[in-house]
Amino acid sequence: MALRDGIAAYILAGGQSSRMGRDKAMLAPGGTPLLLRTAALLATLAVPPIIIGPPERYSALGYRVVSDDTPSIGPLGGIATALRHSNQSWNLIVGCDMPFLTSQWLDYLITRAIESNSDAVISQSPAGLEPLCAMYRKTCVTPIQAAIAQGTRKVTEAFAALKLEVITPQEWKPFDESGHLFKNMNTPKDFEEADAILQNGPGGNA
Repeated sequence: MALRDGIAAYILAGGQSSRMGRDKAMLAPGGTPLLLRTAALLATLAVPPIIIGPPERYSALGYRVVSDDTPSIGPLGGIATALRHSNQSWNLIVGCDMPFLTSQWLDYLITRAIESNSDAVISQSPAGLEPLCAMYRKTCVTPIQAAIAQGTRKVTEAFAALKLEVITPQEWKPFDESGHLFKNMNTPKDFEEADAILQNGPGGNA
């Protein structure tokens, strides 16, 4: 799979992991730390990914780390930081806690964005929009920063001024053989389930 020119890739790893009780980015379902699993996956698609999170925690991993401008407000601040930092027109932004993403799916997501006239390309799952596995134009930074300044903290509420292209379940299901594509890890039970799946069956970075 060829690397995509003109695409920046960011991994959000600045969360407090309060429900997990420890740094979930360094948990290793299937034997590989989540952050390294995600970084290796993204590196097959675009330039080496950049981590948004505490440099003192992750700099030793071998990837560039950029401090979150507003770490206290959750993932919306991480998205804004990534877009402020980027010098590319399109940006793949993913959370660090999604162990079932695949290169085939992300390549499709990137392709959809490159062909899109929208500000962002985001999937719709049964849980709602999936903003932590999405493509954003650099120009999204201004309206997102404005939403933050107005007190917005929920990611999807910051999209009011954006033109979205939504990928429907019918469109992304062919990339979800495991049935876990957008499943993330927030609790110890989530970790145990992901570890069991990755140790005993398909669903890794295929």
